[in-house]
Amino acid sequence: MKKIYIVLILVGIMTSSCEDFLNTEPTDKIALEQYYTNEEGLTQALAGVYDPLGSEKIYGNNLYTYLEVCTDEGYFARSAQTTGVQVYNFNPSSTEVTNLWTELYNGVNRANDLIAHINVPKMDEVKRQVILGEALFLRGYYYFMLVSRFGDVPLKLTPTTSPNSVQIPKTATAEVYAQIVKDMTDAEAKVAKSSSIGYPSRVSKTVVQGILARVCLQMAGYPLMDTAKYADALSWSKKVIDSGEHALNVSYNTDPAYNSFNQTIATVPVNSNNAYRQIFINHASDVYDIKESMWEIEFKGNRTDGYSDAGRLGSQNGITMAPSSATSVLLTNLGYCYGFVKGTGRLWSKYGTGDLRRDWVLTTYTFAVNNTTNVATKTAISKTQPYTRDCGKWRREYETLTPKNKNYTPINFPVLRYSDVLLMYAEAENQVNGATTNAYEAINQVRRRGYGLPINTPSVIADLNGLNTGTFQLAIEDERMRELCFEGLRKMDLIRWNKFVATMNSVGAEIGANTNATAQQYGGLGGKSVTARNLLFPIPSLEILSNKALTQSELWLQ
Repeated sequence: MKKIYIVLILVGIMTSSCEDFLNTEPTDKIALEQYYTNEEGLTQALAGVYDPLGSEKIYGNNLYTYLEVCTDEGYFARSAQTTGVQVYNFNPSSTEVTNLWTELYNGVNRANDLIAHINVPKMDEVKRQVILGEALFLRGYYYFMLVSRFGDVPLKLTPTTSPNSVQIPKTATAEVYAQIVKDMTDAEAKVAKSSSIGYPSRVSKTVVQGILARVCLQMAGYPLMDTAKYADALSWSKKVIDSGEHALNVSYNTDPAYNSFNQTIATVPVNSNNAYRQIFINHASDVYDIKESMWEIEFKGNRTDGYSDAGRLGSQNGITMAPSSATSVLLTNLGYCYGFVKGTGRLWSKYGTGDLRRDWVLTTYTFAVNNTTNVATKTAISKTQPYTRDCGKWRREYETLTPKNKNYTPINFPVLRYSDVLLMYAEAENQVNGATTNAYEAINQVRRRGYGLPINTPSVIADLNGLNTGTFQLAIEDERMRELCFEGLRKMDLIRWNKFVATMNSVGAEIGANTNATAQQYGGLGGKSVTARNLLFPIPSLEILSNKALTQSELWLQ
């Protein structure tokens, strides 16, 4: 896979790495007026708008490893972690929460700067509009992440030019969402098609449509409860489906050597005829599949090759593999992994007999490491132990770049997959028109692929049928869990369904009552700690100190 990166220097020194923009030498530009004088500067500025998404504060690590790891899908597997965002025992001074807020507004500010200067350079007008469209979408996406996680937030649509311009009060949630929809709708008419871009780290027309469906579903649920938005979610998701740009991945590599990381190591069989797992092997192997994986946050390198753009996907939340020696050959062959994230027994039990996804997302084995001989073997996990299973979606053994960094990986993070679009369509269709044939076909295609069956052929084993609107909604909620677990969506789903607090308290008690002593130590702590205030993150204390017009969320004042 060809990867081309930019070094961005904008009002000081700022490094950016968005994929395939321009193959240019670093350019020093000091003043904004000087910077935005040509197409190259504008494109580099766009790379800078994308850049915060790959920060460790967001998709580089924190979002899926710390901030939103604890759901009914999984938990942070460290017994000493009795405080912190991982277990919902924290306060407004939390470093992770502060960093999330700061980095999201960093993205907003960069987008505002670019939008304000979009007409400065003389350049091809079509290219200008594409850049503007992406900047508008990204501003909307940063605000979507802010409002869905913090509630009422300051809405700022112009560049920051003085210290006085940062004293901004909150804007009502509904008004922020209205701006998000406007920005993204404007963007949808401007950005390029996925097929013309050719790689998934740059926003395309169908990506905008798919994220708009996600935004509308969030608006239709708690706390806005704007149920008219179900119809909009249906319209946007249908546009993606009707575009013909995307499809479920149904292919997989059948080479035995490819399906076993080392033929000399005893392996636990994993179904090779599993197109679902190929999606995540592709992420680890630097293979693009824009049909299925519509939008990815791009990561690159091992921090010894001149790039510092690697993330922690697969290193923090993968199959535990921790040799004691930093020079162990296992680091090159398998890749170090802390195994911070484990699945819940509830997730394990949601998969039906024959569903191939379960044994991929929840690993069926552990690595037994001999630190003297530098040999690792796979040891099967008993099926009676659902709480000891690591998140196995992204496995470092499939990384192609060596040597493998101990803490960082080049594995891309999927923000939007086509299966998510199908499930959003099915949910919106059910809410608007009931459990129609179209709604069934959308969810059943996802299920058939999960069972390793032809996606367009009806199946007695995989297909759902005979449900009413209420039971179909419950089926969607479970299917999203099975298909999209560990992809950073579950917490927001539970909140919009107004089930987060009750679900977390329930799963906390469930884990606490489990006979597995290890799981009791930490698996249930987060669920038991959740109260209504955890429906939102608190406004960071540091932000309230610097912005005197800002007040704390009422949930965090109780």
